[in-house]
Amino acid sequence: MDVHLAGRTARSLELLHSLAYFAPEVERELVGSGLEPGRMTYFAGRSAPMGAVSAGVVAAVFYNFNPSLISDVLPRAWTLADPAEILKARYRGVDAAYRSLLGEKVIASQQMSEAAQLAAIAAQAIPGVDGRPLYAGYAALDWPDQPHLVLWHALTLLREYRGDGHVAALQTAGFSGLEALITHTAAGIGFRKSFAQSRRGWSSEDWASAAADLVDRELLTPDGELTADGRELREVVEDLTDELGSAPWTELGEDGAARLAELATPWCRSVRDSGLFPESLFGPRYGESR
Repeated sequence: MDVHLAGRTARSLELLHSLAYFAPEVERELVGSGLEPGRMTYFAGRSAPMGAVSAGVVAAVFYNFNPSLISDVLPRAWTLADPAEILKARYRGVDAAYRSLLGEKVIASQQMSEAAQLAAIAAQAIPGVDGRPLYAGYAALDWPDQPHLVLWHALTLLREYRGDGHVAALQTAGFSGLEALITHTAAGIGFRKSFAQSRRGWSSEDWASAAADLVDRELLTPDGELTADGRELREVVEDLTDELGSAPWTELGEDGAARLAELATPWCRSVRDSGLFPESLFGPRYGESR
């Protein structure tokens, strides 16, 4: 299977994973487990499969967050709720969010069962945990039973496997976490600058300093646009990310991947149309790789 087709398939399914970071049902369950609302639920909820790890570990794995933003809530979160209980709460929240966003008819449908089976085939074909710390945490979890949770779990395994590879690609290109965020934003394929900066916890001074370094490297123009060299280097990153994440999709095959994307398309549309992800937060080409 062509690695770029595999990458496009992975990106087309992203909303069905990432809804967990925005859905109020997930936030409510995580707060119910003992966590404080807001950033604590994000950092503790997403990193819980790795156990009660330090803020430094999470900063390294998540890559483009200001480490001080993470140390504000970790490791304190682990004194408020055990990682195992956080995980249970998160899956309860995902269950509720899927039911709310997609409806009980979709949840109980044969199409959902088929999509779950296809996604599981891909996820179970991931070749190993080498150099994939966040994926490794999720890979050690038990699989859920209900098809819609199997789908979310499989897509999460695939997403975090790909994400760990993306970090490796960014480091290969010589991008720090903040530089990666700035160039991603400049390409118009990620968050808008204001949201990216505040969401990831960077000050205006931090952002300006890193941007100036990118200008010195002739990767960014003084007005914040990618140069030709900057665009080329981002292409290298995305090509390598596609390559490093392609193995499970190759196992599923083009027909299986196409069928999974076909099944998921109306569900992704439902999530998008729900307003859960406000369009004002995202760049003009959000969801594209280049």
